[in-house]
Amino acid sequence: MSTIPLRALPDDAPAPAPVLLPAIQLVDGAAPPAAAIAAAPPRAPRWMRALLWLRAQATGFALGSLSLGLMLLFWHFATTHGWDFYIRFTNLPTPLEVAGKLGEAMNSTKFITNVGMSLRRIAIGFAVAVVLGVALGLAIGRYKVTRQLLFPAIEALRPIPAIAWVPISIMLWPDNEVSIVFITFIGAFFPILLNTVSGVQAVDAVLLRAGQCLGAREPQLMWHVVLPGAAPQIFTGLAVGMGVAWVSLIAAEMISGQFGIGYFTWEAYSLIAYAEIVLGMITIGVLGLACSWAIRVAGKLMLPWLEFTKLGGRP
Repeated sequence: MSTIPLRALPDDAPAPAPVLLPAIQLVDGAAPPAAAIAAAPPRAPRWMRALLWLRAQATGFALGSLSLGLMLLFWHFATTHGWDFYIRFTNLPTPLEVAGKLGEAMNSTKFITNVGMSLRRIAIGFAVAVVLGVALGLAIGRYKVTRQLLFPAIEALRPIPAIAWVPISIMLWPDNEVSIVFITFIGAFFPILLNTVSGVQAVDAVLLRAGQCLGAREPQLMWHVVLPGAAPQIFTGLAVGMGVAWVSLIAAEMISGQFGIGYFTWEAYSLIAYAEIVLGMITIGVLGLACSWAIRVAGKLMLPWLEFTKLGGRP
């Protein structure tokens, strides 16, 4: 084998520029080189990261409370003074009237039953949408044949609003309860599916090739590379899908339901009970907010590296 002779640099040649090596981790307890330590970003202390997290939470809570307080203040002055400037507040109940009606409703089994029925329907419909939406989204985003086979049909059905499915669902399902759950499922399914497809297609191809070079098979790639890489967008789809699911559920309950918070609100409108109408609307908003908050908390617990990176940490 031939060798290439090395030429020595002349004495007056400038010294080569130093090269900073990326941070690497050595085995057998060996210390990393000084260049790698210098190139690594400093890690914030634990107490500082906790303090930053608390400050961010306190700031968000204060701003949210301020916006809600301003909305309640506007509602109070508009209804008590009977403002009428094209938008009429003369017939709307005051916040105190709605609060009094809430006290009466909490002592009524009818109101509690309606809330429980809506929560039960949203839980079943959303759970089925999560299972089918994430599974199909992974398959459509990962495999070209599946995308060519299923995506055109899905895109043809997606523009149809959930409320338009009410007559068909009544004919499809023998039970009225199942038809309402189906409409709730339809509302949540498409946002979850599309966000999952987008998340899978956004996974870095370098990560996939690295997993294949390490000997990972397709199920292992799907579980350990594709699913974690698409998880942030999947949770975005879950949050969007939950909001659309509540819209679909309330519309279905108003049209064909006999129980539920949507039916409660529509019945109050039929009886011209203004305070109960507003109470139903506020209940819908609070329940939807609680469900979306639960999804965000679950996302932070299942994806801790995202919050850790935002706070200046280093895995």
